[in-house]
Amino acid sequence: MFNVAAPYRSVLYIPGSKERALEKAQSLAVDAIIFDLEDAVAPDEKIAARTLLGETLSKADYGPRKKIVRINGLDTAWGRDDLSAMAALGPDAILLPKVESAGTVSDVAATLDQVSAAAQTAIWAMMETPRGILNAAGIAGAPRMAGFVMGTNDLAKELGSRTRDAMITSLQMCLLAARVEGLVCVDGVYNAFKDEDGLRAECTQGRDWGFDGKTLIHPAQVAVANDIFGPSQDEIALARRQIEAFEQAEAAGQGVAVVDGKIVENLHVETARKTLAKVEAIAALENG
Repeated sequence: MFNVAAPYRSVLYIPGSKERALEKAQSLAVDAIIFDLEDAVAPDEKIAARTLLGETLSKADYGPRKKIVRINGLDTAWGRDDLSAMAALGPDAILLPKVESAGTVSDVAATLDQVSAAAQTAIWAMMETPRGILNAAGIAGAPRMAGFVMGTNDLAKELGSRTRDAMITSLQMCLLAARVEGLVCVDGVYNAFKDEDGLRAECTQGRDWGFDGKTLIHPAQVAVANDIFGPSQDEIALARRQIEAFEQAEAAGQGVAVVDGKIVENLHVETARKTLAKVEAIAALENG
């Protein structure tokens, strides 16, 4: 029901209370935008931010960029009103903070089911607490679920960890759960937005672990994330050669092929086809 095949290399947080930032985001080369009504908005600005974001989304053109709205928790004074207001606009997804159970997702899904404008609105979950991580499999299988966002800052605070390596188990548990259910899974933010080398290293690590992309806190980070999480020219060329070699082997009645001295089987061809499909999706997004 919900399309998660689109690229999510760069997923940029934009405060829902900042009119200039909301306007600028319409021209940024990001794959998706998280319009934030939660952490990025001070308590005394919450209601005004909801109004501003509602007005903006109802008239602004964000082109092919996926529109994801992070609402406040349903246990806050603003969460339910956020959900009602944003559901009526039918964004691509509603992002729920600090999700700890499938029941929370089911509750929101039931609300969305009653709003015709939200017929195609998916639910994404912030995975940022120990309980949420331990319940990742159940959350991933909840109604309308389409994406996980790793909240590594909150998770580090909850765990008392000082390094990214200390969160590997938590990150991998969410990746496993996401892959079982076919969800998008994007890595947490890199806080030092002026440190391009550090960002590049963390994006490379996240890509190699299996994440679909990176959540970002500043437009200056977009180009690096798009570069690292997009297929390289070498990867594209290899994918094409693997597919061609395997098809030739099949035509000759053989079950495997050899490319660059390495065996190529069905599973490698499946990965190669996904690589080329991602290239096409990125091209469509950039030309859209």
